[in-house]
Amino acid sequence: MSILKRSLLKIIVIGDSGVGKTSLMNQYVHKKFTHQYKATIGADFSTKEIQIDDKLVTLQIWDTAGQERFHSLGAAFYRGADCCVLVFDVNLLRSFETLQNWHEEFLKQADPVNPESFPFVLIGNKVDVNYGRSQAVPEMTVKDWCASRGNIPYYETSAKEDYNVDHAFTSIARIALAYEHDHGQDIWPDQEIPSYCDLQRIPESLSGVEQQRGGCAC
Repeated sequence: MSILKRSLLKIIVIGDSGVGKTSLMNQYVHKKFTHQYKATIGADFSTKEIQIDDKLVTLQIWDTAGQERFHSLGAAFYRGADCCVLVFDVNLLRSFETLQNWHEEFLKQADPVNPESFPFVLIGNKVDVNYGRSQAVPEMTVKDWCASRGNIPYYETSAKEDYNVDHAFTSIARIALAYEHDHGQDIWPDQEIPSYCDLQRIPESLSGVEQQRGGCAC
């Protein structure tokens, strides 16, 4: 029996507060959804192992705070990323309009070797709201935005209804894996994947701490 190679991929999820970043991660990793909104403080992450072709891939998915006061912490969380997922709420125009700021801020703080080739993926979340009749951003506008930035892949999802979430993250994993391969990142043989603590440490006061607020994170 051939031994599958193992790879660790760091995925960063960014976007305005309340667009559903945490809900997307929880739906994909844990198959859970809650209507109660808890704003992420600093950053948190979850892991999920999947198989892609002949590789066992551990996705380390980082859910980052959308509030402006935490933007300066980006460099600590973005470093070593293999893909960046931009998320907006299809029903909230403002969350789409700020995507360029998120895109630029990520490249500035992550400082990848080749920013032109670094992979981004765009997710338009909450397509279930009002049966899709509340969408504030035309699909063609979104596609034009993606095309003008190197043909960023775009997926529409509903974390609440688990619509297209698995497909989007599987595609993200494939894109990140291709980037890792092209840039000679480490691939571990059949052994224990290094833990988060082996790779990077951040202050405990910033990791996994949440502040409860009202609303819905769907």
